[in-house]
Amino acid sequence: MEITNLIPHIEALIFASDKPLTTLEITDLINNAFSFMDEKVSLDQVETSLEGIVEKYKAAFYPFEVIQSGGGWQFLTKKEFHKTIAQLNGDKFLKKLSAAAMETLSIVAYKQPVTKGQIEAIRGVSADYAIQKLLEKELIVISGRNENMPGHPLVYATSKTFMDYFGINSPEDLPKIKEVLAEQMIEPTIVNESDFISESANTEPAKESASAEEPTNLSVTEAGELIENKDDQQEGEKS
Repeated sequence: MEITNLIPHIEALIFASDKPLTTLEITDLINNAFSFMDEKVSLDQVETSLEGIVEKYKAAFYPFEVIQSGGGWQFLTKKEFHKTIAQLNGDKFLKKLSAAAMETLSIVAYKQPVTKGQIEAIRGVSADYAIQKLLEKELIVISGRNENMPGHPLVYATSKTFMDYFGINSPEDLPKIKEVLAEQMIEPTIVNESDFISESANTEPAKESASAEEPTNLSVTEAGELIENKDDQQEGEKS
């Protein structure tokens, strides 16, 4: 099948799907739809078609785009239209996770697969409620049990919903902790020692000159004028 004929079928699949579709899934669906054809559509053909589709919807003409997110391909509106479409969802986009839930989700994301005990050891408090809320929101899933620990506790990992929400395809796409911390670091102010010495040298003569000045003997006349009493100064010097 020609690429030009293949592209609209792939677009239709991605548009109609209620979940992200992988390249392999798209290839299988296309071949199932055209099973009557002798020649099968290859994975390379689908990948080439997807590259063309991605470039097509990058144009400013379209308010949406095709991107790989949540483990597969899907149509998503572009971020500049967020405020517009948010009106259709009421307060859905305004709901935020609590600090405890965010901390727990971060630990699961970076330490997965991780047990409840390991989460609590890091946070220092119980994680029962936070884990329950994250499971309800389908941001994390139970991925199995840790067979190497006593009691074989459940282990948790992030879900496809989590990856879809954050626009990533796997936990490996998360920003590295060192990179996050590097952005928050504040560089110390470097003090030039020579500048400090020169400033000190400039201020010392001023102090010396100020201390060297002798007090002026002033008095007020009957008319209320302020005058320098030179006679008193001279008499003081003679005595």
